[in-house]
Amino acid sequence: MFALVFLWFGISVPLVFVGSYIGFRKPAIEDPVKTNKIPRQIPEQAWYMNPVFSILIGGILPFGAVFIELFFILTSIWLNQFYYIFGFLFIVLIILIITCAEISIVLCYFQLCSEDYLWWWRSYLTSGSSALYLFLYATFYFFTKLDITKPVSGVLYFGYMLIASYAFFVLTGAIGFYACFWFTRMIYSSVKID
Repeated sequence: MFALVFLWFGISVPLVFVGSYIGFRKPAIEDPVKTNKIPRQIPEQAWYMNPVFSILIGGILPFGAVFIELFFILTSIWLNQFYYIFGFLFIVLIILIITCAEISIVLCYFQLCSEDYLWWWRSYLTSGSSALYLFLYATFYFFTKLDITKPVSGVLYFGYMLIASYAFFVLTGAIGFYACFWFTRMIYSSVKID
């Protein structure tokens, strides 16, 4: 208990104050172009630019980059097997980061080309939706590979996989958002306004 209190008051609390001090000293982010105060009307979108459809499609590619490795991770967690290929896991993580950034940038570009400027949350949800496929794969893994019959064990499994899926959602969503944020700042900073 003393170690937890020390971690909280000795590490977490000082880091909060250091981070807030650094954050208040940094200048505010400025937009690369001047924006109009009155928002433009978004024109009629094509069927494939529907937010739900594009978000669900955007999550397939990042999940596809990790689902083979996910089998080995789930096997090592739930079937008590050793996992020892961390070098390959690091390469898969790099591929996941690149894939999340690319799919978010591509779908954000399509969205901006169709004059839909509401890209902030869609960029987060596009790559973050791969967590939905991760949870669906965990459900498939539960019914095909595991021999769990007790309800408490099933609730424990799905609870842990829900937490892991949420963490994956936050990770991939943050990657997609920051990639789109960088992309939109780069393309709009090169626009010359007379």
